[in-house]
Amino acid sequence: MDMVNIKINGKELSVPKGFTILEAARQFGLEIPTLCYLKEINAIGACRICCVEVKGVRNLVTACVYPVNEGMEIFTNTERVRNSRKTTLELILSTHDKRCLSCTRSGSCELQQLCKEFGVDDEDYYQGQNPQYSFDDSAAHMIRDNNKCILCRRCVAACNMQDISVIGVNARGFDTHVSSAFDKDLADVSCVSCGQCIVKCPTGALLEKDDSDKVLAAINDPEKYVIVHAAPSIRVTLGECFGMHLGTNVQGKMVAALRRLGFDKVFDTNFAADLTIMEEANEFVERVKNGGVLPMITSCSPGWIKYCEHYYPELIPHLSSCKSPQQMFGAIIKTWYAEKMNLDPANIVVVGIMPCTAKKFESQRDYQNASGYPDVDIALTTRELARMIESAGIYFPKLPDEEFDNPLGEASGAAALFGTTGGVMEAALRTAVETLTGESLERPDFTEVRGTKGIKEATFNVAGMEINVAVASGLSNAKKIMEKIKDGTANYHFIEIMACPGGCINGGGQPIQHAVVHNFVDLKGIRAGALYEKDEHEKIRKSHENPAIQKLYREFLEKPGSRKAHRILHTKYTPRPKYK
Repeated sequence: MDMVNIKINGKELSVPKGFTILEAARQFGLEIPTLCYLKEINAIGACRICCVEVKGVRNLVTACVYPVNEGMEIFTNTERVRNSRKTTLELILSTHDKRCLSCTRSGSCELQQLCKEFGVDDEDYYQGQNPQYSFDDSAAHMIRDNNKCILCRRCVAACNMQDISVIGVNARGFDTHVSSAFDKDLADVSCVSCGQCIVKCPTGALLEKDDSDKVLAAINDPEKYVIVHAAPSIRVTLGECFGMHLGTNVQGKMVAALRRLGFDKVFDTNFAADLTIMEEANEFVERVKNGGVLPMITSCSPGWIKYCEHYYPELIPHLSSCKSPQQMFGAIIKTWYAEKMNLDPANIVVVGIMPCTAKKFESQRDYQNASGYPDVDIALTTRELARMIESAGIYFPKLPDEEFDNPLGEASGAAALFGTTGGVMEAALRTAVETLTGESLERPDFTEVRGTKGIKEATFNVAGMEINVAVASGLSNAKKIMEKIKDGTANYHFIEIMACPGGCINGGGQPIQHAVVHNFVDLKGIRAGALYEKDEHEKIRKSHENPAIQKLYREFLEKPGSRKAHRILHTKYTPRPKYK
């Protein structure tokens, strides 16, 4: 690797050729502040917060895009640099809604943090034209408040990264704002509700629709029986909201917190993940044996499903008809569980704690009402749950570890893998391979489909057949796979697709991390590693060996793929118009 010699604040440093000043400073142990920059997503030098001095260069330069070269001398903290950053912040504040106390991002807002660091307060800003915008709350999953937008364009870059591109920068001058084409409401364009724009926003301009008040109202209604279930990835991300280390598994504390919030039962979505595998693996085996539509594509990610409906409606027959674990769980609660507990499904409220803003949209979809009532009534994000815990005065880090309620709290290690890209594939293979071969796997690990790479491919010899699989995360990668299916060059049998890069661990409803973490920490890898560790330590690591799942089929569903299972656990999809 070619290296160049530079100086930063008078100290000599050797860094790889092609590094930006920002990257070089990081290697030196310096964090140059940014507002618009995000590694591999947005490098446009628009916010000017990262400006630094370079000896021999008259103007300040933007560290996020300016490359180093041999002999360069850089100064990151001079009076000129600090004054420039402070002035930039004052200019940003001049058109910013400064009602910070009621903002959901207060305390985690990157603009707020920089203003504190550079001594900018509520009166240190320029007076002038200040356009006012109405909220866009038309979508099922989020609210857009352009009064808090700082035009960093991170959200636009995130949408482009997903190859959706339904938002962009409109107008010019003081009228410049981020919106959809022709300022259409978000509900009127082909947004897939993935929420990647929300987790990339540095301020409170984008946020999920908060449904916690609906949950509290249900808990306080004596006529309602309120059941909550938490998705696989929540247990390794929720702790971040309370200052705990990345990747900390807080399953026991999460259960304890949910009980203290007043839920009647606290169950594990992992149970329904095992159930999903039973149905999905059976569906795949049936398609392989009986000449069904191949490749079969997983259906657990609602953002991905909506993407397929908008952009590839002709390929809908390739989708598994299985509901997602969230929806399967609700369907079982309001049928089998209601019957066993002598509960009226009309009075049951099912709440899902999800890593995904698209789950809010999914809970409202057609064909998701096996009992005659919605399978899931309310879907909350990880962030909403954290705010509920805080507002209830629950001191999360000191909670004791408690267990999920049974029987819908029992799950295999395979179910935990649903939270990361490749996990659904690996879980399905563990069951499908044993079904096809009739033999038990000594080691159930399919490491070929692990890792956070955008597209992974593998071939397995199963019962004398070559089974080709592919795993894609992030919709730009999904597009590549779908184009191969469309033009007939895809030699796959089974495909897993997740809308969010890295899978649910990086979902649009997960804790928002500062840009520094996104830029310099393997966030997806750390979170995924915690799920693989959980799987490794489970006694039961295959979905079909879960005794609670076996009992469910004996008592109620009969067998995977039965007529009853299809009526309760499977769904239909709807072609949607493609427009931007």
